[in-house]
Amino acid sequence: MDNQQETPKDITKNSQNKGWQSWLTLKTAIPICILLIVLAALYYFKGVFIAATVNGSPISRMSVIKDLEKQGGKQAVDALITKKLIDNEIDKKGITVSQEEMDEEIKSIESGLTAQGTTLDLALQQQGISREKLNEQISFQKKLEKLLADKTVVSDQEVDAYIKDNNVKPQAGEKIEDIKAEIKTTLQQEKFNQVAQQWIEQLKTNANIKYYVNY
Repeated sequence: MDNQQETPKDITKNSQNKGWQSWLTLKTAIPICILLIVLAALYYFKGVFIAATVNGSPISRMSVIKDLEKQGGKQAVDALITKKLIDNEIDKKGITVSQEEMDEEIKSIESGLTAQGTTLDLALQQQGISREKLNEQISFQKKLEKLLADKTVVSDQEVDAYIKDNNVKPQAGEKIEDIKAEIKTTLQQEKFNQVAQQWIEQLKTNANIKYYVNY
């Protein structure tokens, strides 16, 4: 059987055919590779998209979010709006909280919990709050207290009036100075709660707030 030699034209044609085949193979392989990468990413980050599965049937995080929005979306948005308004005022005034103030507040909280027979770590665990979140809450509270400090001052006359009106008398071993200090702290907290509520409502009234989702 005679061997036929390929002509230059045949060689060129075969080369072109092989080139097209390689290109088609590559063109097919790229989407497959991309699909595999996407599927691998979806599996690896499945917690981002899936909240749980029931007998293999997934419950998406989006469905959970939608359900939560129905239950408390309005309250959550209002809380975030309030925080943003307060943060803006804090930034305007340049109010900060030092690490010493933070440490002192945490120490006070720990002392109160110890007196109740528990610890801060245990209390945080029961509430599902991290140390980082606690620090954020303390910092925000301290800044707000500083912001409204001039409106929440309690005078000695107010303390004396409270003692007189409520007929407060020292018990055995108690000092009147300690009692006055406790009463002053209580009155300051009551005044702060009242003033803060009124101040926040005024902030909302003066702010340009637009809602884009109706809950």
